[in-house]
Amino acid sequence: MDIALLLIGFTCMIVGIFGSFLPVIPGPGLSWLGILLLYLTHAVPMNYWILGLTLAVTVVVSVLDYLIPAKGTKKFGGSKYGIWGTNIGLIVGIFAPIPFGFIVGPFVGAFVGELIYDSKDHGRALKAATGSFIGFLASSFMKFVICMIFLGLFIGVAWQHRAFF
Repeated sequence: MDIALLLIGFTCMIVGIFGSFLPVIPGPGLSWLGILLLYLTHAVPMNYWILGLTLAVTVVVSVLDYLIPAKGTKKFGGSKYGIWGTNIGLIVGIFAPIPFGFIVGPFVGAFVGELIYDSKDHGRALKAATGSFIGFLASSFMKFVICMIFLGLFIGVAWQHRAFF
């Protein structure tokens, strides 16, 4: 059973890394699940401190993942329309049958939202959409770093307790 938990946990870690770039997959959440599965094995003693701290980091990063693109839009001069456009564009982009819709969606959503707010100022709309895109990249990078740290923790703990042998 331990081998199955280790393999499923490691798979969660790898899928979590991919999920840091794909909004459909909750990257940090899956990576945390991988850590939890590691601690559920008999080879590794339960450590509630690590599980609690990594869960807290996962929750904070998950909340920030939704706030950062909207804040990027606002920072670059976007209005509430641009922020709403960013969020709607992200959701539409996830389900759109186009390549990289999850990247294009927030950009187009912020741009359209700003054009609805002020149809004459294309430059402002483009600037707000750029802020949305930069916010999305920052959010993805943050999730990627957290998932990589969780992977390092997973491997380090498994190696320390010889969970693979």
